[in-house]
Amino acid sequence: MTRPATAADDMRVSFRVVVSLLAGAAVAAALVGQSGTATAGRASCAQGKGGYTYAGHQAAQRGHGVRATISATHALRVEAGHVSGWVGVGGPGQGANGEDAWIQVGIAAMHGVEDPSLYAEIARGGREPQFILLETEIRAGERRDLAVREVSRRPGWWQVWVDGKPATKPTQIRGSSGRWAPIATAESWSGGKGACNRFAYRFERVSVAQRSGGSWKPFVSAHRFLDRGYRLRALATTSATRSVSARRLSESSRAPLPYSFEASS
Repeated sequence: MTRPATAADDMRVSFRVVVSLLAGAAVAAALVGQSGTATAGRASCAQGKGGYTYAGHQAAQRGHGVRATISATHALRVEAGHVSGWVGVGGPGQGANGEDAWIQVGIAAMHGVEDPSLYAEIARGGREPQFILLETEIRAGERRDLAVREVSRRPGWWQVWVDGKPATKPTQIRGSSGRWAPIATAESWSGGKGACNRFAYRFERVSVAQRSGGSWKPFVSAHRFLDRGYRLRALATTSATRSVSARRLSESSRAPLPYSFEASS
C-alpha cells in the first residue's frame, strides 16, 4: 500500500502483497517493495527495489473507501512471482501508532497457477497480513466490481465487497477513519529473478467514498505510479454516456465523469 496523498512531493510507493498460490490454496508471505516513477517506454524487465514495479494512481483526496470494475484484458504472463490489479487503502506505518495497516482487493496471477484469482488482503495491529482467497479461475475479460469501504456508522471498521455483495466480515483497523487516500494500481513482483512478467488490467468507474458506507464520487488522481516500460492510458468513460439524456445531464451540470484507465506492460 502507500503513503497518504498529503505527501505530495513523494512519488514513491511501498507495498506488501500476496506472493504465492499453491494447488489452488493460498500461502501468503509479507514482503515489502518500493518503486519510483518513470516515463513509459518500450517494455523492459527493469526491476524496482525488491523486484516490485507499478502502474497506477493514488487519489487526490482522502476517503472512506475506493471501488472499481477491474478486469484482465489479456492473458497474464507470470514468469516468476506475481502480477495483480487492485484497489485499496492504508499502507506500511499508516495505522495507529505507526503500525502497518491496510485493506485491498484485486485480481492476481501467480507463477505456476494457470488462471488468475480474486483475493483480499488485510493488515492491522502489527499482525501478519491476512490473505483471503475469494474466487479462483478468473478468465481474461471477466469483470469484477470490487470495493473496499468503511462500514456505515462504524468508524474504523472496513469491509471488502465484490459485485455488490460483502465478501469479508467487517474488520476493525484502528486509526483509519478518513485518513487514507485510496489507490488503484497494477503491480508486478519478479520474485527476485529478473523475470519479465506481463499484465494488462482495465480499471473502470474508479470512485472514492466521501463518507462511510458509500456516497461515491469520481476518483481524481494526484500521484501516478509508472515504472519504465509500463503504460497508463486514460479511457473514455461510457457508463455515464449510455444515453443522450445522461450525456446532456453530465454536460449541463459539468459533473466529472467516472474515472477509467488501463495499465499494461
